[in-house]
Amino acid sequence: MAAAITTTYFESGRGWNARVAERNTELLAQQAQRRRRMRTPEFYFAKHFDNSRLVKAPDPVRVREMRVFSAAVAVLFSLIMVYGLQHFYAIESSYRVESEKQTLEQLREQNRQLRLSQAELDEPGRIDGLAHQLGLAAPEPGQVVHPDAHIDSSAPVLAQILPPAPAR
Repeated sequence: MAAAITTTYFESGRGWNARVAERNTELLAQQAQRRRRMRTPEFYFAKHFDNSRLVKAPDPVRVREMRVFSAAVAVLFSLIMVYGLQHFYAIESSYRVESEKQTLEQLREQNRQLRLSQAELDEPGRIDGLAHQLGLAAPEPGQVVHPDAHIDSSAPVLAQILPPAPAR
């Protein structure tokens, strides 16, 4: 084979194309031979196992580990839930406090408006003008009896109109 490679075009007496075709044929034959040697047929067999009689042996260490892990997860979950509930209650309380502050501010404003209205209605000049429109006159001295003047202030007192005192 080494001689075939070292021979030149003129020594062989064949054409270049013929030599290339011969070389390709040799290489294909070698590859096919290698493929046949390297490949082994693969066979698959179905194996049926009957595991119905097998019983898993209890593992006390694994059981204890799983119980400890489950307890730890339960405690962690409980702590997270308690924290979450407290957090949401705090938020809810802050909203409630803010709402109560707004209600208090509204009530203070309403109280201020009512006091202004009361001061306006209690003005003596306004009351005197309304009395004159209704035809009422100012009381004469001695016509008004004050309930505070009695000694026993806890007893009920009836209002009464006294006739005008004679002029002296």
